[in-house]
Amino acid sequence: MKNDSWKIRDVEIPNRVVVAPMAGISNAAFRVVCKEFGAGLVVCEMISDHGIIYRNKKTLDMLTVDPREHPMSIQIFGGSEETLVEAAHYVDTHTAADIININMGCPVPKVTKTDAGASWLLDPNKIYQMVHAVVRDVNKPVTVKMRTGWDQKHIFAVENALAAQEAGASAVAMHGRTRKQMYMGEADWETLKDVADALTIPFVGNGDVTTPEKAKSMLEDVGADAVMVGRAALGNPWIIKDMVHYLDTGEKLRPQTVEEKVATAKEQLNGLIDLKGEKIAVPEFRRQAAYYLKGIPRSARTRAKINDVWTKQEVFDLLDDFVEKYEARQKQINR
Repeated sequence: MKNDSWKIRDVEIPNRVVVAPMAGISNAAFRVVCKEFGAGLVVCEMISDHGIIYRNKKTLDMLTVDPREHPMSIQIFGGSEETLVEAAHYVDTHTAADIININMGCPVPKVTKTDAGASWLLDPNKIYQMVHAVVRDVNKPVTVKMRTGWDQKHIFAVENALAAQEAGASAVAMHGRTRKQMYMGEADWETLKDVADALTIPFVGNGDVTTPEKAKSMLEDVGADAVMVGRAALGNPWIIKDMVHYLDTGEKLRPQTVEEKVATAKEQLNGLIDLKGEKIAVPEFRRQAAYYLKGIPRSARTRAKINDVWTKQEVFDLLDDFVEKYEARQKQINR
């Protein structure tokens, strides 16, 4: 399959690689980095309908859209038709988002106990009702992201996806795990194929898309119109570039060097500081730094030290020192 452009209603997506919304991660700084590495579409972390309705400052700040990240989608979640529609209307009229995405897959109890997220997976009729109400009230395209089911005894993947389509959704993304699985076990690509075969609107396959080869398989074997990459991109947005290149050419890129990984980490921290200020950004970035350094020999000490610093310069100094020592060791090994 050629990695060509496609559309979510009237929004053109330049390639078939989409970066998933990840709570606490998919802010504008992360999304811009993913765009720079070639992502066709990025989606913000899920945002509470109540936070939007009550104009919570932290929530409204999450709605920030950087001009460099288009096309992009803002994801909202909620448990009632009234509050979800009101939040969607705000996103539609007060943000620069290109697409509105409704979360129907979040498995965490604090979301499902409010009758939101994955709790919808038990009732195709409610999915229809909620999606239809939002679509009717907004001008931007509406998409949904869901899971295959609540648990192995309650998998209504095809019925739920068709309900969203019939309600007017412009695309469906599905994670190939149930709510009970959380992020454990293998993603069920057979069920994803059933959904892809049933839909006439674009379908985005998600779950275990961790390599360029798996991205190609999701498109060709499952029949998805696009692939959604999540945890594989944490600290490794290079994987996005690798997937786009592989889908275009059939060739894989060389691995990213440690120096390049650290340069990307610095760029993300700079973006996060621009977005939230150094006082908030540096502690928040610690988790991201750990992802960037994960798997690199002798990085544990640097990761631990970053957890104890509070300024950008301290983080940069630790990263620079790590790169210098790493390259010195490599020179000794290669002598």
